Amino acid sequence: METAKKKFVFPSAFTILFVILIIAVGLTWIVPSGSYSKLTYNSTDKVFVVKTYQQEDKTYPATKETLDQLNIKIDLNNFTEGTIKKPIAIPGTYQRVEQNPKGIGDIAESMIHGTIEAADIMVFIFTLGGMIGVINKTGAFNSGLMALARRTKGNEFMIVFSVSVLMVIGGTTCGIEEEAVAFYPILVPVFLALGYDAIICVGAIFLASSMGTAFSTINPFSVVIASNAAGIPFTEGIGFRAVGLVLGAACVIYYLYWYAKKIKANPAFSYTYEDRESFREHYMKGFDPNTVIEFTVRRKLILALFCIAFPIMVWGVMAGGWWFPQMAASFLTITIIIMFISGLKEKEIVDSFTHGASELVGVSLIIGLARGVNLVLEQGMISDTILDYTSQLVSGMPPSLFILGQLVVFIFLGLVVPSSSGLAVLAMPIMAPLADAVGIPRFIVVSAYNWGQYAMLFLAPTGLVLVTLQMLNIPFNKWVKFVLPMIGVLLAIGATLLLIQVSMYSH
Repeated sequence: METAKKKFVFPSAFTILFVILIIAVGLTWIVPSGSYSKLTYNSTDKVFVVKTYQQEDKTYPATKETLDQLNIKIDLNNFTEGTIKKPIAIPGTYQRVEQNPKGIGDIAESMIHGTIEAADIMVFIFTLGGMIGVINKTGAFNSGLMALARRTKGNEFMIVFSVSVLMVIGGTTCGIEEEAVAFYPILVPVFLALGYDAIICVGAIFLASSMGTAFSTINPFSVVIASNAAGIPFTEGIGFRAVGLVLGAACVIYYLYWYAKKIKANPAFSYTYEDRESFREHYMKGFDPNTVIEFTVRRKLILALFCIAFPIMVWGVMAGGWWFPQMAASFLTITIIIMFISGLKEKEIVDSFTHGASELVGVSLIIGLARGVNLVLEQGMISDTILDYTSQLVSGMPPSLFILGQLVVFIFLGLVVPSSSGLAVLAMPIMAPLADAVGIPRFIVVSAYNWGQYAMLFLAPTGLVLVTLQMLNIPFNKWVKFVLPMIGVLLAIGATLLLIQVSMYSH
């Protein structure tokens, strides 16, 4: 009698994050606790406040002289005008502090507190899910998909190309990351209707937007705030970042074209081939290409309102100072308008909204769990120790070796601090002055930060990767297989451009 071998199933996003959370707790027992003094600007009293571990806060006049005294080479206006809002690490102030290890009880507690901290993005995702549920109930998606599939027959990749270009532009200009979650529910069914798979969806949205963000040109949440924290204008080095952007975008689009061509020729080539039925069932529920659903004026209007929501969101983030509460409110407003013109009964509207929101509960909880990992590292006070150790590691190296060392350091720090703005204000005041000592401009360190951190964020479980994969039900190992070549491309382009800059500007 033959015994069927049990097929190995790669752990889910929840299991991966739970294991990482346990590891983070363990690290708080091993890695020495330490802390930099942090500088913040009090806009009410118009003074600087320096917070040092277990000491009373000290206030200083908000002047350039104070910044010089603290060895912080950042323009005063960046504080007074609100460009830099998060605490800045003060160079040379690192000190070992009493060990603050976390315990078994902190595992569950950090998960809860992380979820509470992520409430704004979770509400945004629930609202988005509710909107999708209502639109699905009207039949607007299915009728629109049929019309699109007929019109693009033979030129399907142009849709993937267009979405990828838009995402690259969104990444390099405004760092579209969490907001990109909103695009999956509409674009995934489109790509499936065109004959592609789940991986193409992630590639055109997450991979393309992340490549754009890695080569940020004017993104205020990474390169601008990092340049400000390094004490330089963000325009320094923008030409090299633009060159990298073009090269990176071209590589992503070619890679997607190669992959799309492969699965068109042989669907079994798809990295997610074995999960194709469950994936289609989830995203193409009720979609039958042989059944004609009339694309009525009402359905066209509903889809037009849905599509309008995204440029409004992007405008709000870039020009209106919006964040997740405002984005969620704008989506909810448009959903209410769609409800009134949908022709559905009141119970149908409520049921479809709650059903749509409920389907994204798992995605939202992953965000909270990832925040819990970050909380453990912060409360265990080991992030500053890791930063101090890595800064000493690269200090005093020859320029070329130094900048490649910085690239590697930021790859590692991207795992510890997955927030681009958080890592910028924490690391730049420490790392940027090291460039002066080896005789290279600080903007090269900003480039190393950008390219190193985002090479890690393609994979970092504490970032948005697991949220995206959970949303599309893609195993993490399948994503790793797909994305590794692009990480190699990013690092190759980044390392080459860094070495070129060093050879041109070192003195």
